[in-house]
Parts: sequence; structure tokens; C-alpha cells
Amino acid sequence: MRGAVMIGGTTSDAGKSMIVAGLCRLLAREGVRVAPFKAQNMSNNSVATLDGGEIGRAQAAQARAAGLEPSTRYNPVLLKPGSDRHSHVVVRGETVGTVGAADYASWRERLRGVVVEDLASLRAEFDVVIVEGAGSIAEINLRASDIANLGLASAASLPVVVVSDIDRGGSLAHLFGTTAILDPDDQRRVRGFLVNKFRGDPALLAPGLDRVTELTGRPTLGVIPYEPRLWLDAEDSLSAPIGMRLGPSSSGPGDSSADLRVAAIRLPRVSNTTDVEALAVEAGVEVTWVADSATVRTADLVVLPGTRATVDDLRWLRERGIDRALRDRVAAGGPLLAVCGGFQMLATTIVDDVESGSGVVAGLGILDQTIRFAPEKTVRRSAGRVWGEAAGGYEIHHGVVAETAEPPWLIVDGGGGEGVERGALWGTHWHGLLENDGVRRELLTRVAAARGRDFRHGGASFAAVRAEQFDVIADLLDAHLDRAAFTAVIEGRDEDPPVITHALGAEPSA
Repeated sequence: MRGAVMIGGTTSDAGKSMIVAGLCRLLAREGVRVAPFKAQNMSNNSVATLDGGEIGRAQAAQARAAGLEPSTRYNPVLLKPGSDRHSHVVVRGETVGTVGAADYASWRERLRGVVVEDLASLRAEFDVVIVEGAGSIAEINLRASDIANLGLASAASLPVVVVSDIDRGGSLAHLFGTTAILDPDDQRRVRGFLVNKFRGDPALLAPGLDRVTELTGRPTLGVIPYEPRLWLDAEDSLSAPIGMRLGPSSSGPGDSSADLRVAAIRLPRVSNTTDVEALAVEAGVEVTWVADSATVRTADLVVLPGTRATVDDLRWLRERGIDRALRDRVAAGGPLLAVCGGFQMLATTIVDDVESGSGVVAGLGILDQTIRFAPEKTVRRSAGRVWGEAAGGYEIHHGVVAETAEPPWLIVDGGGGEGVERGALWGTHWHGLLENDGVRRELLTRVAAARGRDFRHGGASFAAVRAEQFDVIADLLDAHLDRAAFTAVIEGRDEDPPVITHALGAEPSA
């Protein structure tokens, strides 16, 4: 097998990221040299790569599913929203500036060559490249400057398979309308459909899919069942709403039998939510996103996670009285874990002329230290020891500890300390720390002791849970995807589809 295909979507969060990860895993298991690619990603969930850059978390997961080390090649353009109107632009792993929504069209022309070149290099190196689109492919208002969806598909001669999340409703109309609204050349790129997260009897769906095929001239290549075990590495941090419980059955509040209840504060610009998700692999640990001061006061462990906008999200905490709840909690000895931006908020003083331009800002005053934002971003893999456990993680931040009177938590390889440990308060700039099983278990054991409870871990391995999810989606695709038809699409052997030029009920034209 040799070729490439774009997995596009009818909407954001249709399941493209997980489908691409599953395809990478499925093909890699069969001995195919496969790589993921997403030209442009908008996400505050990023991962540091070995080459000192950062890419979207979903592309890092997809690389791991393919048996590859995450690299900036798989996501050359990353947009990290710092506000509703502006994003930080990361190109090939390095921050190159800040851009507003209205100005980004001019950037895209400069970035088009970057993404086309990187995709071409991957296609030359690998047998198959699975390309993930961004949001909906039907954003025709952005088509002229598009570099992530059909603009890229056109420039790189990619076939497109469109995914629709039937769990949202309106999936059949989405498939038809997404295709019909495109201009003729773009329509011809769309070779078939995937229906994702289906619940129920496929026989009841079949007449609708047959009608979509009649109206569009395109087959449905698979109907992928809903699978509650798939929950890690959601692409968009906004896909985790307040009140959502994390874990394999993350549809709502957990039961009353949980041994430990973790409240993760759902900041407006929350980033790197894997730091929180790692806690949810442990049996008996209930992890829920919250935004109220009452839960912050009563939970067994509160997590103040990373954010792309430390000063702005600190202001949000104060508006809701969560700042007072955090100070009261720490004063009472209640366990608190703060990561990256959340760790920075705990300082006495924050000096930020870089990210927010706010200058000197009063922090929460929980830690006796000063945070100063540096022009150059720290992006690196980190390694050391925590409570005698070997541990690794990664750092992505502008803010650094300029002055501190607090005891360090982590011992960094090569010398020095990092973070803060003071009683049941822990803070660090390291993301991914809780993916280290020994560290996570020891943290929860200490939380339980502080709350007067016992905690016995069930031997869960974060790496094994993640690998299992890759295999689960790969198995679903293997069972429910028309492999022969899909392979034909990748290799360019399928029949050219028609152009839809008609009103409903008429036939598509050749």
C-alpha cells in the first residue's frame, strides 16, 4: 500500500483525531510504514518534542499510535489561542508571533509552502500518510486562503474521506450538505464518508446512508460504533465542559462510591488536560471539571491546571471567588496540585510584559515566590526524580521562577530542583508528570493520607491505557471499515465521484 488520504470532518470534534490515530495504529500493526499529519492545528493542548519544538497533543498521540516519536514534522503550524481574538503562531515547533483572526489570511499565504513541503517530505519517507483536516471542510468563507483542509488537499492532490459524528444528530444532512456546498473541484476530492459514534441497530441507519449515496454518488466506507472506552487525548480543550467526569464513562457526575474525588478547575484557556486525565486511569478516583468555589473547598484533591493565559485566567478565578477558596483550602491543609500556569498563579507576584502585557500583577499569594515572564519560551523534555521515583515530563512556558523561598519538589537530572512541595501542596512547571505511574500513585496515597483515607492503586499503567485505546479504535476500524474500498481511495484506484449540482431528489451530474 502506498499513498495518502485526508480525514476531514463535517464539524469540529467529529472524531477525526481518534480516527487518524486508529488508522495509524491499524496500518502500523500490519507492517505499513505510516505517519500522521495535520497542517494547521488550533489547540492549547501541546506536547514538547525531542527536537525542542511543540506540536498539538493529538498529533503526538497519533505518532505514538504509529510507533513514532512525536516530531514537529507531523504538525508544522500550531495556533495557541491566547484570547477570543488572538492566537500565538507556532511554526515547525517555534513561536513566530501573535496574530488576530482578521490578519491570519496573510499569514496563510506564507505558511502554505511550509505545510506542502513538510507533507511532501513525509510522503517520500513513508508508505502512507494519514492527514487530519481542521474543523469542518465546508468553511467556504475561508477556502481562498485555506491551508488545512481542501486548500491543502488541492495543493497536494489528496483524496478526502469525510467523518460525521452521528451522536450530535443531523449526520446524514451534514454529509450531504458538506459535500454539496463545495465547488466542483473540491467536491471531486471527497471520495466517501465515515459515520462515527453510532449507537443502535445499523439496519435502521442503512436506508438513510443508501439515500445519501444516491444523492451524492459517494459511498459510506464505514459506520464506527460508539465506544465509551475512548476518552484520552481529546483534541480541543473546550470539549471537556464543566461538570464532565473524566474516564472511560465520562458522560456525567460519578457515583458516590469513589474513594477520592478530584476537582479540576476548568479555566477558560485551560491547556494540557492530559495532566488531569492521567488521574482518571486509577480505579476509585473520580475526576470532574469544576468552576465553583464550593467544590474547590470540599474535594479531596484540587488541580489547578495549565493555561495559555495565566493573568487573564487568574482574573477569572477572582471573579468567581475561587481564589479565596484556594487560599482557605491550603490554609486548612487541603491537598492542591498546581501545574504550569496554575503553578504560576500561586506566586506572590507575577511580572508579565510578554503574554498579557499586564506588567506587575498580584498573584494568589499562596507561595512565597515571584514569576517573571521571559520573551523566549521554554520548550523542552525534562527528567529527574520525585519521591525517589524516576520521572519524566515536558515544559512549555514563558513564565519562570525568578525568586523563591519555597522548598523544591522535583530533583532534576543534572542538578537543581524544580517546583514546590509544602505539606499537601505541590506545584510544578512539568506537564506529563502524572503519566509516570509511580509518581501518580504516590501523590494519590499522600492525598488520601491527608484526608484520613486509604488509597490502594489497582496497578493501572497510563501508557498501557493509552496503548489500549489505540488498539480499541484500530480494532473498531478493522471490523467496521470497508478496507478494500478505503485502500482504493488511498492508492487512487477508486472511481471518480460526480459533482452535485441539483436540488434534492434530482440526480448528480457526471
